[in-house]
Amino acid sequence: MNRRLRDLPLNWLGLTASIGFWCLLWGGVDAKNVLGGLAVALLVFVLFPMPPTGREITVRPLALIICLGRFLADIVVSSVQVAWYAVRPGPQPPSAVIAVPLASRSDLFLTGTAMLATLIPGSVIVEAQRSTGTLFLHVIGARTAEDAERARRRVLAQERRLLRALARRDILEEAGLA
Repeated sequence: MNRRLRDLPLNWLGLTASIGFWCLLWGGVDAKNVLGGLAVALLVFVLFPMPPTGREITVRPLALIICLGRFLADIVVSSVQVAWYAVRPGPQPPSAVIAVPLASRSDLFLTGTAMLATLIPGSVIVEAQRSTGTLFLHVIGARTAEDAERARRRVLAQERRLLRALARRDILEEAGLA
């Protein structure tokens, strides 16, 4: 327990993100939400410690801004497309389940890529195979094999942006992005 408390300063990014998510859940940033989020985050980090991941992360601010900016743009575009599918007359939109073999073998970046892909409307992860580094996504709007390939390329591009923003050099080299 003492080691967990001693290691808390090393988890500042995780604590900050947890507090941010807590504030989003409660709909605003005020003293009560920030302090409540801090209390919950500290409790979770002490009682349920994560394995160390800091050895895989090197933050590159410009690449991170590009990654987040493109992610937000993808959310907007996909939201409009899904909204159109919801209100347009006609049959259900075509969909497909696609396999996306990722370049990185890191569990952290497999999870991060899966989270980003799922947060974009119109796609959801149905399976992640850790052993092969493959994500299986259900995507809306895949009429043809070219549409499915375009969706696969979007996920791979998202993974590349995430790796360039956060991965250590050796992980980039393993993924062929150095």
